[in-house]
Formats: sequence, C-alpha cells, structure tokens
Amino acid sequence: MATPTKETSLETTNSMLATTLALFDSTFERLQLDEGIASIMRQTEVEMTVTIPIIADDGRILTFKGYRVQHSSARGPSKGGIRYHPDVDIDEVRALAMLMTLKCAAVNIPFGGAKGGICVNPAELSMHELERLTRRFAKMIAPILGGKRDIPAPDMNTNEQTMAWFMDEISSIQGYYSPEITTGKPVILGGSEGRTEATGRGVAIATVELLRKLGREPQGARVAVQGYGNVGYYAANILADEYGCKVIAVSDVSDALYNPKGLDLAAINQHVAHSPGRLLKGFTGNAEHITNAELLTLDTDVLIPAAIENQITGKNAGQIRAQIIVEGANGPTTYEADLILRDRGIHVVPDILANAGGVIVSYFEWVQDLQFYFWDIDEVRRQLYKKMSRSFEEAWAMAQERKVDLRSAVYMLAVQRVADAIQKRGYVSSGR
Repeated sequence: MATPTKETSLETTNSMLATTLALFDSTFERLQLDEGIASIMRQTEVEMTVTIPIIADDGRILTFKGYRVQHSSARGPSKGGIRYHPDVDIDEVRALAMLMTLKCAAVNIPFGGAKGGICVNPAELSMHELERLTRRFAKMIAPILGGKRDIPAPDMNTNEQTMAWFMDEISSIQGYYSPEITTGKPVILGGSEGRTEATGRGVAIATVELLRKLGREPQGARVAVQGYGNVGYYAANILADEYGCKVIAVSDVSDALYNPKGLDLAAINQHVAHSPGRLLKGFTGNAEHITNAELLTLDTDVLIPAAIENQITGKNAGQIRAQIIVEGANGPTTYEADLILRDRGIHVVPDILANAGGVIVSYFEWVQDLQFYFWDIDEVRRQLYKKMSRSFEEAWAMAQERKVDLRSAVYMLAVQRVADAIQKRGYVSSGR
C-alpha cells in the first residue's frame, strides 16, 4: 500500500485517510516515537479486495467490490465493522481500520483494528439479494477471518441480521457453530444484551463525564444531535431520560428539528417508528425545521455529530457555538477544523473514545460467546459504564499532565499502548 508520509499533502489523498495519518504523525512526534515503530503503525498488516458476484432476483448477474483491511494485531485479534455504502473505497476502509486499532487501545481492550465494506447501495437490493451478497462476501474473505484472528461487526447500513448471515456462513465453512466469529448478532444467536444501544450509551457517558469535569451537572444542559440513526437516537434519549439533559435539536438525512425549549423526543420517536426508512421527514410536532448545516452552528452547550465523516470542516469550525463536541460518528471533524476548534478552546471528546461503547460491548459479546455464559442487561451496562468512565479519566489525566487537548491525550495513550505491544512482542527482533 502506498501510504502517505508526513511530507504528503492532505489534498493528495482521501480526506479521511489523510486526517487519520496526520493525527498519527502529530502523535508520533509528541511521543518522540521510534521511527521504525511509527513506520509499522502507518501501514496496514493485511488487505483483501474482492469482486463479489451474485445472482439478482430477476436472474441478472451483479458484481460489487468488497474490502477487508486488518491494520494491527499487536494487541489481539483484529476487530471492526463492515459497512455497505456506495462511497466505500479502500482508502476509507484503511483509515477506519487504523482508527479501530486506536479505539481499542484507547479503552484498553485486547483487540487490534480492522474494517470492511462493500461498495453498494443496500436500498437498491432486496432482502434476498442482500443475504446472497453477505454470504458470498463472507465466503470470499473467510481465509483471513476467525474468532481469534479477525472479528467483524455491524457498521453503516449493516445490522444484526447481516451479522447472523455472516456468522452462519463462516460456521458452515468451518463445520461447527462459531458465534464468536462476529459480534452485533441477535441475542438468540449469541449476541449480547445492550449491544444495540452501546455506542449511543457510550457517547452519553462521555458527554456526562466531560460536563462534570468542567464543573457542571448534566441536568438542563442543552444538546444538539446531528444524526438520529442508531447512535444519535440512543445518545439523545439516554441523555434526556437518564441524565436530564435538554435535547434542543436532532437531524437525519431527511430533516432537522429544533426547539430551544427542548424537543418532545417521545413524539419524535413515535413518528420515526412509523416513518418509511425511520426518518424524521414529515414530523409535524412542535419544532422548527432547519438544515443540518444550521444544526451544527446552533447556540448549545453540547454538539454531538453522530452522522457521517467530515461534517465539521475548516469552513464551519469558526462558526461552532457549542463549548463541548462529543464525536458520535467516525471522523466527523477534519484535521483543519480540529486545529481551529483547539485554538478556540472548544472541548472535543474524539471519536476513538466517545463512540467506543460499541466496540466495548462487542468485546463483552465475544467474551460471552467464548465462554457460552451470558450476562443480563444490568451487568452489561454496569461494565460499560465502568470501562468508559475509567477510559475517560485516563484521557483527562493525560491531558492535564501533558497540557494538551483531549484528542491529543487520547491518541497519545492509544498510540503508546500499541507501540509498547509491538516492542514487547519483538516484531523487529533480529533473533527471528
């Protein structure tokens, strides 16, 4: 793989990959990391690109491009989601795999990072076609998967049904039931209680932890959430119901709703539950209809970008009025925007910590599958809170000790843990 180095212009490559590598490089410099170790971490370990043929319902043969990238196995099996989206490409998957390595290290769970995806618009396929696509993809990348090698999970436009098909296909190849091969499965097939809400709950925990560090309780704090999919939905509702926050804005691809006095989330949830595609479009309750761009610059205490990458950029970072940003999405803030936010004194909980609740409960699911012993929802939530709050505390302590922002602190913790694992394992030992 031709990986950009520190001298590579951010404009010459995929923006998400460029942002990720820029963050890696700035962290390497802060830590004064050995250049050889840094070189290992800039590269991916394994990449697989496949062309996936399936027979459509009408008999046509359709082909799709699929990817699986393993960035690092230094700290344990590779772990990462599989997304279905028409814009998926190899650079995006590389970047997300790198971020997964750091995410797992940031919350100190024994996984490395991986990511996968298929360049497809799943809305254009029937359920039977999606099953054929998933099973064929699973079969094609099976040689690099395994419960102790690489463990997929749901991501954008994939879900527990996708993971059930995936697990069943790999199990049929192996000849025995292997629930640990994926996470995010239905509970009846070895999935964990609390997995669906986990990422959003982690975002909520990170939000509350930062509010308290800044000297205020969450009760009454104004929150705007961009993206009312799985992550944004649970983050908003948990913050409102369990912590007393006032959610003043939510959005999705179809609409954005705003009420400075607080939205009626119960009414919105009722609408979404019966809306085609579970969208906000058509909501007629007490809310002003604004744009996604306007939501990002609202006067609010907390902004949670939980939609897609590159939403806060150099063009709008100077207009952000929230004092706290908690990144529910992967890569919602560009490198240029992050520098602007840092200069303005806006506190940012980075994605690799803020949205790590999903991979933490995926880890819990994997542990339960290996033991064939399953926890109840209260135990999952208790362990998630313990892991998220401890990880936040470690990041906050690093930020205070090194006098850096939270993103820099989290990256320093994560990169150092991966680097230490590489050194201790002796990847470059002359004795081999």
